[in-house]
Amino acid sequence: MDLTVSIILGIIIAATPLVFAAIGELTVEKSGVLNLGVEGMMIVGAIAGFAGTIESGSFTAGIIAAIIAGAMMGLLFAFLTQTLLANQVATGLALTMFGLGIAALWGQGYSGKSLPTFPKFAVPGLSDLPIIGPILFGQDALVYLSIALVLGVSWFFARTRNGLVVRAIGENHEAANAIGYGVVRYRYLALMFSGGCSGLGGAYLSIVQTPLWVENMTAGRGWIALALVVFAAWRPMRVLLGAYLFGGITILQLHSQGLGVDIEPQILSMLPYLATIIVLVIISRDKVKAKLNAPACLGQTFYAAS
Repeated sequence: MDLTVSIILGIIIAATPLVFAAIGELTVEKSGVLNLGVEGMMIVGAIAGFAGTIESGSFTAGIIAAIIAGAMMGLLFAFLTQTLLANQVATGLALTMFGLGIAALWGQGYSGKSLPTFPKFAVPGLSDLPIIGPILFGQDALVYLSIALVLGVSWFFARTRNGLVVRAIGENHEAANAIGYGVVRYRYLALMFSGGCSGLGGAYLSIVQTPLWVENMTAGRGWIALALVVFAAWRPMRVLLGAYLFGGITILQLHSQGLGVDIEPQILSMLPYLATIIVLVIISRDKVKAKLNAPACLGQTFYAAS
């Protein structure tokens, strides 16, 4: 395979789990909730997807298991922060640690096992076209699903009544509650959706990208997904662009040594995370613009009237 095509395919594979996790987090932040537990939801989705596929022999069953596991993590976060009114930042960090711990425990029996290659689409006559064939018409179903999900979320917020309600809740939950919208209910649903997306992103790592189970295999991707939401200014289509840019940085550090670049491998491994820090520093310099883009109630606790 041509090196250019190989690199582009690698970027798509590296970006897809970030797309799933970031678009889910964007949705929940639009509702005014800050969930720092994306990493924990992704790793639980990764082990649930891998275990589900191994035990059932079906990729579909594994994907469904990952979505359910991630949604349950989102439901737990919702119960703690929306019903018990726990601090969102502290709860998100605790959810990440909980997810990493339970995934490590659950995954002990799956170390060393591997899965067959995840099937890809092959469009007769189109998949064989030079360069664009394998890039546009030879991807796996989850790549196309990730793009469709971004388009769907963008349409949801721009064109639907419920999308406008979620945005209104994120901007002023007190006013939304006063005119009769169920703030807690919408946030529960948003958090479960976010958890399902993050779980699916984790499953992509363990089922498609690797495909095997390795402890802590998310390797900070949940934190990158959080940064992507800020980078995208809470706009769905920019999430897609940002994910592919970060995917490109990840693949760059994998291919650079093969291309003869004489840089220490430890430095190359730092590139995706270094890029994340640089992006956040640049964005944070313009605090006024950042506040204008962010939902006004982001991270604030909602106290429902008794």
